[in-house]
Amino acid sequence: MGSWRASAAALRAARWLLPLAVPACCVVWILLAFAPPTPPALAARRRESFQVSVGGIVGAMERRAAVTPPVLGNEDIVHALPRLPERQENIIDTAPAPPGSRARADTSPPPPPERELIVDASSSPPPKLEEIIGASPTPPNRQLRVGTPPSPPPPQPCAAKRAAVADRCAGRYIYVQELPSRFNTDLLRDCRYLSEWTDMCKHVANAGMGPRLTRTGGVLPPTGWYDTNQFTLEVVFHNRMRQYGCLTADASRAAAVYVPYYAGLDVGRHLWGFSNNVRDALAEDLVDWLRSTPAWAAHGGRDHFLVGGRIAWDFRRQDGGEWGSRLLLLPEATNMTALVLESGPWHVGDVGVPYPTYFHPSRAAEVASWQRAVRRARRPWLFAFAGARRPGEGGTLRDTVIDQCARSRRCGLLQCGRGRRNDCYAPGNVMRHLKSAAFCLQPPGDSYTRRSAFDAMLAGCVPVFFHPGSAYTQYRWHLPADHARYSVFLPGDSVRNGTVRVEDVLRRFGRAEVAAMREQVVRMIPGIVYRDPRTPAGGFRDAFDIAVDGMIDRVGRIKRGLPPWEDDDDQRRWNGYFNSR
Repeated sequence: MGSWRASAAALRAARWLLPLAVPACCVVWILLAFAPPTPPALAARRRESFQVSVGGIVGAMERRAAVTPPVLGNEDIVHALPRLPERQENIIDTAPAPPGSRARADTSPPPPPERELIVDASSSPPPKLEEIIGASPTPPNRQLRVGTPPSPPPPQPCAAKRAAVADRCAGRYIYVQELPSRFNTDLLRDCRYLSEWTDMCKHVANAGMGPRLTRTGGVLPPTGWYDTNQFTLEVVFHNRMRQYGCLTADASRAAAVYVPYYAGLDVGRHLWGFSNNVRDALAEDLVDWLRSTPAWAAHGGRDHFLVGGRIAWDFRRQDGGEWGSRLLLLPEATNMTALVLESGPWHVGDVGVPYPTYFHPSRAAEVASWQRAVRRARRPWLFAFAGARRPGEGGTLRDTVIDQCARSRRCGLLQCGRGRRNDCYAPGNVMRHLKSAAFCLQPPGDSYTRRSAFDAMLAGCVPVFFHPGSAYTQYRWHLPADHARYSVFLPGDSVRNGTVRVEDVLRRFGRAEVAAMREQVVRMIPGIVYRDPRTPAGGFRDAFDIAVDGMIDRVGRIKRGLPPWEDDDDQRRWNGYFNSR
């Protein structure tokens, strides 16, 4: 009876509501047909919010199902909802993945490259792979969702460490022996006493580069050029070593040990008016101090090297002599390698490195700009010379070269010396002069080598040498072995006795030959200049980089019981020249 009354009530309600259904449908149709369109962005946000909300509900229900015992009858309700596509697959999650989570399909972009790590001398172990990339490794037995085969098993711990840490400094570490200040910085503090005639205080400034050149009449660029003294290489090299990227505090890990003793500045202050005991005092003090260090005991000093900013003759005073010190004749020093401006003949412990020039670029762009400038330079002279005669000497090779240049209309002569203008001491004048010639004459002066040879090559001028000891047997790391590619050699004896005229020989070179030699010289510029030692990186290999690489290779050969030089051919040895005469 109750159910009949409910049915009757429902029929009466339907009789009243049925006439209203048709108008209501028409109203809804009109609203839908004439309503303004929804903006696409708003529609996308609505769909996204709907999907996220539904996805969140599904995820919550799945998590609850994972921790809650199943209820009979609930399976049909959960799986009746459609599975929406997961929209978080393109987001890189930097947090560690849960231990039991499944591996997703690899649709995310690849991770950024791993940073290259440098293994230093610290005793702590290198970081693991997951510590570097900030994520946990994929479990090995989990199957990818897209059906790919299982991931390979993880590498062994040692292999993982080797793969995770890229030691770009392996075999290239340098250990800098910390010396008491009396061997280096105290000499700079007392710079007024370093030279009797030259104010060395201004030249040891700016990390050994000297005053910055600002007024050169447009000859030189406004940056990267300094009034550098030729005897400050030790200061430049030491400051450059402070920026070396592979220093270590563990001497046992080092490929070589650098001893920052300013040997040239030390001996230079005692050349005149001092006894030999005074000249040798600091050098003897140095070897005594080094002999007591653990780094010296490892190889007896055979992996040690120092830089002497003068020629080797200044450190090898013979018995009865009164010039220079006996540094390189001390027994301990004979085990070391000395990088000097000019090496001595028949001494395997000496290695010649370039003289410092006026150019100390900090970026590769500065080098490229200067190379373009010297390639375009107008060179009205066939050959040129810049220098002075030696007083009290007559009939020398230098005098013959100066005389031949003075008599030729095709030679530019810049004479220096007493009673003349200081053009030779103005870097702008010197570089302008050398840039105006195709060939630059480099006869020996006080010794076989000249700083002017590197100034000339810096100016794009092809050097002309008269003795193999002026370049070919000296700078084996920095200059090509085939010296005919970048220079001209004229026997000094033949020039001095008049059988060879410089101009006659140089005129035989064709324009293409001269251009090829000049191009080779221009390409050599980055390797014969010392970068600004205050900048950490310059984007090019300079003379310092080449010297350090050569030193590391040399020490490696010595440790293996091999000769210091890999190529010991007679063409590049002093013996080869003297035996062929």
